[in-house]
Amino acid sequence: MTWRSYVALGDSFTEGMDDPYPDGRTFRGWADLVAARLALDAGPGFGYANLAIRGRLLDQVIAEQVEPALAMRPGLVSFAAGGNDVLRRKVDPAGLIAKVDGVVERFRAAGADVVIFRFADISQLPGQRLVGPRAAQLNEGITRIGAKHGAHVIDLHSDDAFRNPLMWSTDRLHMSPAGHRRVAAHVLTSLGVGVDEEWMLVPPAPAPTPWLLARRADLRWAGQHLAPWIKRRLTGVSSGDGITAKRPSLSPITE
Repeated sequence: MTWRSYVALGDSFTEGMDDPYPDGRTFRGWADLVAARLALDAGPGFGYANLAIRGRLLDQVIAEQVEPALAMRPGLVSFAAGGNDVLRRKVDPAGLIAKVDGVVERFRAAGADVVIFRFADISQLPGQRLVGPRAAQLNEGITRIGAKHGAHVIDLHSDDAFRNPLMWSTDRLHMSPAGHRRVAAHVLTSLGVGVDEEWMLVPPAPAPTPWLLARRADLRWAGQHLAPWIKRRLTGVSSGDGITAKRPSLSPITE
Protein backbone atom coordinates (compact mmCIF):
# COMPACT_ATOMS: atom_id res chain seq x y z
CA MET A 1 0.00 0.00 0.00
CA THR A 2 1.21 3.51 -0.81
CA TRP A 3 0.31 6.44 1.42
CA ARG A 4 0.19 9.98 0.06
CA SER A 5 0.47 11.66 3.46
CA TYR A 6 1.71 10.89 6.95
CA VAL A 7 1.22 12.81 10.21
CA ALA A 8 3.15 11.93 13.38
CA LEU A 9 1.77 12.91 16.79
CA GLY A 10 3.33 12.58 20.22
CA ASP A 11 6.12 13.71 22.51
CA SER A 12 9.94 13.53 22.48
CA PHE A 13 9.90 9.93 21.26
CA THR A 14 8.30 11.05 17.98
CA GLU A 15 10.02 14.43 17.85
CA GLY A 16 13.23 12.45 17.49
CA MET A 17 15.29 13.16 20.61
CA ASP A 18 18.25 12.36 20.78
CA ASP A 19 18.96 11.80 17.08
CA PRO A 20 20.16 15.14 15.70
CA TYR A 21 20.57 15.87 12.02
CA PRO A 22 24.22 16.32 11.02
CA ASP A 23 23.85 20.11 10.94
CA GLY A 24 22.31 20.10 14.42
CA ARG A 25 19.34 22.25 13.36
CA THR A 26 16.75 19.84 14.72
CA PHE A 27 16.18 16.22 15.65
CA ARG A 28 15.52 13.56 13.03
CA GLY A 29 14.29 10.38 14.74
CA TRP A 30 12.35 7.35 13.60
CA ALA A 31 9.32 9.25 12.26
CA ASP A 32 11.42 11.32 9.83
CA LEU A 33 13.15 8.14 8.68
CA VAL A 34 9.79 6.43 8.09
CA ALA A 35 8.47 9.45 6.20
CA ALA A 36 11.52 9.62 3.95
CA ARG A 37 11.14 5.94 3.06
CA LEU A 38 7.40 6.25 2.37
CA ALA A 39 8.07 9.24 0.14
CA LEU A 40 10.25 7.09 -2.12
CA ASP A 41 7.25 4.89 -2.94
CA ALA A 42 4.69 7.69 -3.09
CA GLY A 43 6.73 9.95 -5.33
CA PRO A 44 6.02 13.68 -5.85
CA GLY A 45 3.19 15.04 -3.80
CA PHE A 46 3.86 13.04 -0.64
CA GLY A 47 3.29 15.18 2.44
CA TYR A 48 4.67 14.71 5.94
CA ALA A 49 3.89 16.59 9.16
CA ASN A 50 5.38 15.97 12.60
CA LEU A 51 3.44 17.69 15.39
CA ALA A 52 5.26 16.00 18.29
CA ILE A 53 6.76 18.14 21.05
CA ARG A 54 8.99 16.95 23.89
CA GLY A 55 7.59 16.82 27.40
CA ARG A 56 3.95 16.68 26.35
CA LEU A 57 1.50 14.68 28.46
CA LEU A 58 -1.25 12.66 26.81
CA ASP A 59 -3.94 15.28 27.43
CA GLN A 60 -1.71 17.95 25.88
CA VAL A 61 -1.03 15.84 22.81
CA ILE A 62 -4.74 15.26 22.35
CA ALA A 63 -5.67 18.92 22.91
CA GLU A 64 -2.94 20.38 20.71
CA GLN A 65 -2.32 17.85 17.96
CA VAL A 66 -5.36 15.70 17.18
CA GLU A 67 -7.62 18.32 15.59
CA PRO A 68 -4.85 19.81 13.40
CA ALA A 69 -3.90 16.30 12.29
CA LEU A 70 -7.50 15.37 11.43
CA ALA A 71 -7.81 18.58 9.42
CA MET A 72 -4.91 17.42 7.22
CA ARG A 73 -6.88 14.24 6.31
CA PRO A 74 -3.74 12.05 6.37
CA GLY A 75 -3.61 8.56 4.94
CA LEU A 76 -1.31 7.41 7.74
CA VAL A 77 -1.01 8.54 11.35
CA SER A 78 1.33 7.51 14.14
CA PHE A 79 0.28 8.21 17.71
CA ALA A 80 2.65 7.72 20.64
CA ALA A 81 1.86 9.41 23.93
CA GLY A 82 1.41 8.55 27.59
CA GLY A 83 5.03 7.77 28.39
CA ASN A 84 5.49 11.05 30.25
CA ASP A 85 2.29 10.40 32.19
CA VAL A 86 3.46 7.06 33.61
CA LEU A 87 6.57 8.79 34.97
CA ARG A 88 4.40 11.09 37.10
CA ARG A 89 3.70 10.27 40.74
CA LYS A 90 -0.06 10.13 40.18
CA VAL A 91 -1.52 8.60 37.04
CA ASP A 92 -4.55 6.56 36.00
CA PRO A 93 -3.38 3.98 33.43
CA ALA A 94 -6.94 2.87 32.65
CA GLY A 95 -7.84 6.48 31.94
CA LEU A 96 -4.87 6.86 29.61
CA ILE A 97 -5.91 3.75 27.71
CA ALA A 98 -9.47 5.00 27.29
CA LYS A 99 -8.21 8.30 25.89
CA VAL A 100 -5.85 6.62 23.42
CA ASP A 101 -8.71 4.37 22.34
CA GLY A 102 -10.80 7.42 21.56
CA VAL A 103 -8.04 9.02 19.52
CA VAL A 104 -7.40 5.89 17.46
CA GLU A 105 -11.13 5.49 16.88
CA ARG A 106 -11.38 9.03 15.51
CA PHE A 107 -8.50 8.60 13.08
CA ARG A 108 -9.77 5.22 11.88
CA ALA A 109 -13.24 6.70 11.37
CA ALA A 110 -11.62 9.41 9.25
CA GLY A 111 -10.10 6.72 7.01
CA ALA A 112 -6.50 6.87 8.23
CA ASP A 113 -4.28 3.89 8.93
CA VAL A 114 -2.87 4.21 12.45
CA VAL A 115 0.42 3.16 14.04
CA ILE A 116 0.62 2.84 17.84
CA PHE A 117 3.33 1.55 20.15
CA ARG A 118 3.97 -0.82 23.00
CA PHE A 119 6.82 1.07 24.61
CA ALA A 120 10.27 -0.40 25.07
CA ASP A 121 11.54 -1.62 28.42
CA ILE A 122 12.95 1.26 30.49
CA SER A 123 14.04 -0.81 33.45
CA GLN A 124 17.33 1.11 33.46
CA LEU A 125 15.47 4.03 35.05
CA PRO A 126 14.96 4.36 38.81
CA GLY A 127 11.53 3.85 40.35
CA GLN A 128 10.69 0.78 38.29
CA ARG A 129 8.67 -0.81 41.10
CA LEU A 130 6.27 2.09 40.63
CA VAL A 131 6.61 2.86 36.91
CA GLY A 132 6.92 -0.70 35.61
CA PRO A 133 3.38 -1.89 36.40
CA ARG A 134 1.92 1.31 34.94
CA ALA A 135 3.89 0.93 31.72
CA ALA A 136 2.87 -2.73 31.47
CA GLN A 137 -0.79 -1.82 31.89
CA LEU A 138 -0.51 0.84 29.19
CA ASN A 139 1.19 -1.62 26.84
CA GLU A 140 -1.54 -4.19 27.42
CA GLY A 141 -4.13 -1.56 26.63
CA ILE A 142 -2.34 -0.65 23.40
CA THR A 143 -2.52 -4.29 22.32
CA ARG A 144 -6.28 -4.32 22.87
CA ILE A 145 -6.75 -1.02 21.06
CA GLY A 146 -4.81 -2.29 18.06
CA ALA A 147 -6.96 -5.41 17.81
CA LYS A 148 -10.17 -3.43 18.29
CA HIS A 149 -9.50 -0.84 15.60
CA GLY A 150 -7.20 -2.66 13.20
CA ALA A 151 -4.23 -0.44 13.99
CA HIS A 152 -0.58 -1.35 13.48
CA VAL A 153 0.89 -2.16 16.90
CA ILE A 154 4.68 -1.82 17.08
CA ASP A 155 5.82 -4.03 19.95
CA LEU A 156 9.08 -2.47 21.09
CA HIS A 157 8.77 -4.02 24.53
CA SER A 158 9.29 -7.53 23.14
CA ASP A 159 12.45 -6.52 21.26
CA ASP A 160 15.36 -7.46 23.51
CA ALA A 161 17.65 -5.23 21.46
CA PHE A 162 16.33 -2.30 23.46
CA ARG A 163 17.87 -3.78 26.59
CA ASN A 164 21.23 -2.81 25.12
CA PRO A 165 22.23 0.52 26.74
CA LEU A 166 23.73 1.69 23.45
CA MET A 167 20.20 1.89 22.01
CA TRP A 168 19.57 4.75 24.44
CA SER A 169 21.05 8.20 24.82
CA THR A 170 23.04 9.30 27.84
CA ASP A 171 19.87 10.35 29.69
CA ARG A 172 18.66 6.69 29.60
CA LEU A 173 15.19 7.87 28.57
CA HIS A 174 15.46 8.92 24.93
CA MET A 175 16.73 6.67 22.18
CA SER A 176 20.11 6.94 20.52
CA PRO A 177 20.37 7.21 16.73
CA ALA A 178 20.70 3.40 16.60
CA GLY A 179 17.51 3.07 18.65
CA HIS A 180 15.58 5.40 16.36
CA ARG A 181 16.67 3.50 13.28
CA ARG A 182 15.51 0.23 14.76
CA VAL A 183 12.13 1.74 15.62
CA ALA A 184 11.82 3.00 12.04
CA ALA A 185 12.61 -0.48 10.74
CA HIS A 186 9.90 -2.00 12.96
CA VAL A 187 7.33 0.53 11.72
CA LEU A 188 8.15 0.06 8.05
CA THR A 189 8.11 -3.73 8.42
CA SER A 190 4.66 -3.56 9.99
CA LEU A 191 3.50 -1.38 7.10
CA GLY A 192 4.83 -3.90 4.58
CA VAL A 193 7.50 -1.54 3.28
CA GLY A 194 11.07 -2.62 2.57
CA VAL A 195 13.67 -1.33 5.00
CA ASP A 196 17.38 -0.68 5.09
CA GLU A 197 18.77 -3.78 6.83
CA GLU A 198 21.41 -1.63 8.51
CA TRP A 199 18.66 -0.01 10.55
CA MET A 200 18.10 -3.30 12.35
CA LEU A 201 21.73 -3.67 13.36
CA VAL A 202 22.38 -3.49 17.09
CA PRO A 203 25.71 -2.23 18.45
CA PRO A 204 27.64 -4.85 20.41
CA ALA A 205 26.61 -4.67 24.05
CA PRO A 206 29.27 -3.02 26.20
CA ALA A 207 31.23 -5.16 28.61
CA PRO A 208 29.84 -5.30 32.15
CA THR A 209 30.93 -2.31 34.19
CA PRO A 210 32.58 -2.96 37.57
CA TRP A 211 30.23 -2.16 40.43
CA LEU A 212 32.08 0.91 41.69
CA LEU A 213 32.42 2.45 38.23
CA ALA A 214 28.74 1.75 37.55
CA ARG A 215 27.72 3.57 40.73
CA ARG A 216 29.89 6.53 39.75
CA ALA A 217 28.16 6.58 36.38
CA ASP A 218 24.80 6.48 38.13
CA LEU A 219 25.78 9.49 40.24
CA ARG A 220 26.87 11.45 37.15
CA TRP A 221 23.60 10.56 35.43
CA ALA A 222 21.60 11.65 38.47
CA GLY A 223 23.34 15.01 38.54
CA GLN A 224 23.17 15.66 34.81
CA HIS A 225 19.71 14.30 34.01
CA LEU A 226 17.63 13.15 36.98
CA ALA A 227 18.07 16.26 39.13
CA PRO A 228 17.05 18.68 36.33
CA TRP A 229 14.02 16.48 35.57
CA ILE A 230 12.95 16.55 39.22
CA LYS A 231 13.44 20.34 39.34
CA ARG A 232 11.17 20.77 36.31
CA ARG A 233 8.49 18.65 37.98
CA LEU A 234 8.69 20.70 41.20
CA THR A 235 8.59 24.05 39.41
CA GLY A 236 5.94 23.12 36.85
CA VAL A 237 8.32 23.65 33.94
CA SER A 238 8.33 21.39 30.87
CA SER A 239 11.21 20.63 28.54
CA GLY A 240 8.78 21.49 25.74
CA ASP A 241 8.01 25.02 26.95
CA GLY A 242 8.65 27.41 24.08
CA ILE A 243 9.13 24.54 21.60
CA THR A 244 6.97 24.36 18.49
CA ALA A 245 6.36 21.44 16.15
CA LYS A 246 9.21 20.95 13.70
CA ARG A 247 6.86 20.18 10.78
CA PRO A 248 3.48 21.75 11.64
CA SER A 249 1.89 21.15 8.25
CA LEU A 250 2.08 18.62 5.44
CA SER A 251 5.11 19.33 3.29
CA PRO A 252 7.39 17.40 0.91
CA ILE A 253 10.43 15.47 2.12
CA THR A 254 13.43 17.42 0.86
CA GLU A 255 16.35 16.05 2.90
